[in-house]
Amino acid sequence: MGTIAVLLVSSTAVAEPLERYRDVRPAMGSTFEIVLYASDQATAERAFEAANQRIDTLNGVFSDYDSDSETSRLCRQAPMDEPVAVSPEMSHVLQFSLALSEKTDGAFDVTVGPLSRLWRRARRLGELPADWRLEEARAAVGYRHVQLDPENQRVKLTARNMRLDFGGIVKGYASNEALAAMQAVGVTRALVNGGGDLTLGAPPPDAAGWRVGLAPLNADDPPSRVLYLAHCSVATSGDAWQFVEIDGVRYSHILDPRTGLGIQSRSTVTVLATDGMVADALASAVSLLGPQHGLALIESIPEASCMIIAAGPNGVEAYYSSRFPAGDEPETGTVP
Repeated sequence: MGTIAVLLVSSTAVAEPLERYRDVRPAMGSTFEIVLYASDQATAERAFEAANQRIDTLNGVFSDYDSDSETSRLCRQAPMDEPVAVSPEMSHVLQFSLALSEKTDGAFDVTVGPLSRLWRRARRLGELPADWRLEEARAAVGYRHVQLDPENQRVKLTARNMRLDFGGIVKGYASNEALAAMQAVGVTRALVNGGGDLTLGAPPPDAAGWRVGLAPLNADDPPSRVLYLAHCSVATSGDAWQFVEIDGVRYSHILDPRTGLGIQSRSTVTVLATDGMVADALASAVSLLGPQHGLALIESIPEASCMIIAAGPNGVEAYYSSRFPAGDEPETGTVP
């Protein structure tokens, strides 16, 4: 999840004695890019170190590839007789995830892990999962199988073979946390791009905002819109880059927990929110809900706005929530 087509940052002369620094590294099965403005390289390096340490910590919590991660260790205990203690980060993300699952009637669901593993194999082999495998995986999926006590930070997984998959939320959360780590060491003019999920701090010293090109429906197309943004997060969900065609049918990497299948409708969803975790999760949810129900969800959340570009019987159509900013002109202030 999370592909921003183009990230463009102004590089003209600055009014303050700040220099632009950039760091790129692999993390969370993707690439994290950090761009910041600092007075000197030593300050920039301290900010990069703080951000990357935070990302590494969260990877150790949420990775479903690392057998030693907190997520992997938690899932190996399912089904549980008693709740077990979890980290504050796990409790926080699970609490929001379960609330969004309830709000979307299960369209967003971090228990989708058994299906994720099945479809990784399907994409690799180019063939649909067998019906019996799908049924077996679906039996282990369902947010109601997660019992969370957020006050005491304890969790109980109640179904056999459960696997949590935070791929639809954690890069946005990590980007947000990385920016906060840099702000804690005094660097505020910065952005974090976690595999396409952006969290933006104060803008470059010479600009009203970071210039962000929003992802189009097709990978080779130019950005669908350009916005100038600061103090917010941007997440995009779509299948322009990640999909598989099997027997002439295109399946997105975005899986519907309710059917067990990759969604077949073509769309690119861009969500703006005040928090990276919220933006990331909502982009995933709206992709699954479609324009009508997706926009209704966004309108119910005051800190979020959304643009949907979808292919339909009448061609490509664009849908906007009421708070989505106009493009091509600098947006001042915060978003939405």
